Amino acid sequence: MQLIVLWDVDHTLVDNAGVSKEIYASAFKALAGQDAELPAPTEGRTDRAIMREMFVQHGLPVPRWESAQQSLEEAGQDREEELRRRGRVLPGAQEALMALATDSKICSSVLTGNIAANAHVKLRAFDLDDLLDLSVGGYGEDSEDRARLVDAARARIYAAHGVAMTTPTVLIGDTPRDIQAAYDSEARCIAVASGIHSVAELRAAGADFVIPDLTDTENLLAHLRAAAA
Repeated sequence: MQLIVLWDVDHTLVDNAGVSKEIYASAFKALAGQDAELPAPTEGRTDRAIMREMFVQHGLPVPRWESAQQSLEEAGQDREEELRRRGRVLPGAQEALMALATDSKICSSVLTGNIAANAHVKLRAFDLDDLLDLSVGGYGEDSEDRARLVDAARARIYAAHGVAMTTPTVLIGDTPRDIQAAYDSEARCIAVASGIHSVAELRAAGADFVIPDLTDTENLLAHLRAAAA
């Protein structure tokens, strides 16, 4: 393999239609015994950071991560059908994943703030899970720091496939946090303006390449080739 590509999930590959916020609210209630008065602070954060910040902003003791992870997993499982009903695959995402899945020189996985179980739920709901090697991704349980998720993914890819830790790595995501994670982990970043941030905002945040969406597969592949060079 000559290139590692790590995809963000929410607002890059899928539109979760607000189901993610409901998962966090449900997990919070299960742990705190009360409804959340404030929404989960998401936008590129990892699940570890999101759950900690929810409890801090409500003035409550932060629960053990193991308990929070279990509550998140249960809430995600309960909402898979709701996600399938309300959410959608973003334009061009399936075609892009298919193009990478058929290239033996590319390891295509995920770099997501979601815990692994909920990333699987979100991708499985739209039949995208088989187009990615989810066994070697970087997930929200790995760290609060998104850049450390890149290290976790690289270590798994090395263990599974013997791919060198120094293999060129490209993150594809929709927020400045994806861009910062790439910078901090010495990776490249293709930013997609499919979330709340515009092309101009993502360019200003320092992305190597910025595209409006994933509908032009050949353009995406050209950017990946350039990033790997």
